[in-house]
Amino acid sequence: MGILAAMMQSRLLGNKLSVSAIGLGCMGMSEFYGDADEASSTAAIHRALDLGMTFLDTADMYGPFTNEVLVGRAIAGRRDEVVLATKFGNERTPTGERLGVNGRPEYVLAACDASLRRLQVDYIDLYYQHRVDPNTPVEDTIGAMARLVEAGKVRHIGMSEAAPETIRRAQSVHPITALQTEWSLWTRDVEVNGVLDVVRELGIGFVAYSPIGRGFLSGAISSVDDLAESDFRRHNPRFVGDNFSANMALVSRLRVLAASMGATPAQLALAWLLHQGPDVVPIAGTKRVRYVEENAAAAELQLAEEHLRELDEMFPPGIAAGDRYGDMSTVHR
Repeated sequence: MGILAAMMQSRLLGNKLSVSAIGLGCMGMSEFYGDADEASSTAAIHRALDLGMTFLDTADMYGPFTNEVLVGRAIAGRRDEVVLATKFGNERTPTGERLGVNGRPEYVLAACDASLRRLQVDYIDLYYQHRVDPNTPVEDTIGAMARLVEAGKVRHIGMSEAAPETIRRAQSVHPITALQTEWSLWTRDVEVNGVLDVVRELGIGFVAYSPIGRGFLSGAISSVDDLAESDFRRHNPRFVGDNFSANMALVSRLRVLAASMGATPAQLALAWLLHQGPDVVPIAGTKRVRYVEENAAAAELQLAEEHLRELDEMFPPGIAAGDRYGDMSTVHR
């Protein structure tokens, strides 16, 4: 696949927010995926914008806090080109200590103000509840987010990793524009647990994070030794021991199919998601220009029905070995 010759097409989230068909996940630019490199990351953001990949995703807990600062610096002077998404709820101290999930209304309001300062913007296009707080009624959290919309600080609100009934309760308070949850060839939980059904029933857009399986589906990782010592994937269940070998066998098959189509495995994984419906927008994370270009080109890849059938047979729901997190307690609440 070549580099895009024209601007990327857009998609509508929740029938109201227009975003690029593929977004850029910025988390790994500051934490979790090895050492940070602000110059490389800034170049990646600028290249994404040049290619029309204008939907940028960050969160206050990435860094913590430093990722929003990086994104804010990178988009300075180009704010009008960007659809900016950030999140609150995974509370951390400046030193990185995790304090748990916080959805209390007063925290929501304070977290938004802090994000606006770090991003150096007047409003956030899409503000997500990063995880659902089991100790705060979701109606209270969404009610506080609705006040941010009324105040002009937030344009649209979203949720991440919420269960079907929680999504319904949230929607009863204020329209939810997007749900962000992990979805990829090797993580198809949402297709069988009711999440995808409920967001489509309610007209909520779907933002798929980790669409390339945290890089595993790219085929570029042959061993955990390829990962930096600080890379959190070294301890992810799908990347360790026998799980790694089992999952690598899946990637080998994906690589063969992608090569037959003149594409990379990562591009095929992204294209598969784009073919799941016009309400689906994958956000592919990277901090390198060459991967931004590769991911952006996936929007050009057309899959025939036979390709989709082959991928479904190759990656049925539940095929991946290992849980997607070591601790699954905060997802699908």
